[in-house]
Amino acid sequence: MARVSMKFHVAVTEDALKALNARRKDERDREAEWVTARRKELITPGMSRRAAAAVRSDIRARVARMRRTGEFGGTRDDIVTRAVREELRARGLDHEWPNPPEGQVEAPGRPWGTPPSAPMGDGGYAYRVSVNLPYSLGDTVRRAAYWTSKEAVEALQDWADRWGDGVDVALQEAQRDGVPAELALMSAAGRPSAPKAALEIRDQLRARVLTTGDLLRAAIDRATGPGQPEIPNQGRE
Repeated sequence: MARVSMKFHVAVTEDALKALNARRKDERDREAEWVTARRKELITPGMSRRAAAAVRSDIRARVARMRRTGEFGGTRDDIVTRAVREELRARGLDHEWPNPPEGQVEAPGRPWGTPPSAPMGDGGYAYRVSVNLPYSLGDTVRRAAYWTSKEAVEALQDWADRWGDGVDVALQEAQRDGVPAELALMSAAGRPSAPKAALEIRDQLRARVLTTGDLLRAAIDRATGPGQPEIPNQGRE
């Protein structure tokens, strides 16, 4: 049976988390007001219990359809899903992508050779948000991130073969692979120091790497920014 959704865990700032939760509350309030108005309009005095129940059922069905089309965003998943579609379209990434090599898109964290996009702790990505996207949309996010970044990641790997990853990346890789930090530091220290020009090239390559977390954080910013995201095309799952 086809999988219905794909779960992502994305690190965010405290401000982003607060803004997303505030947006969810606003959407719930707006939806509740709409439901109350429709019930007041359609359930009239003297209406039979069966007829009133049918009206309520129809209203619930309309709410469900309006969530799917993006007119309502009753949950964080609904809000982020709508914004992810918009973000992919804005970047020109909303199209079919080939299958990445097996095992490439399942690896946790950022691609090999790249540093965290923001520090943890105060002012950094100190919070995490779990988001369920429709499976086909989540698969597009993973594929788009992989293929968009592929050339830069391979170039970063070549760069690291020549100059080493640097202490920060070496420690992250060591932690992930279960290598003692002392050994990672010794290995990093034994590499020749990269000249300024090489470091600039590395920074340029890192800036071209796009991760699923980058896309989701951009979508959250889009969803919580001023104005409403564009309503997605109906029928898109």
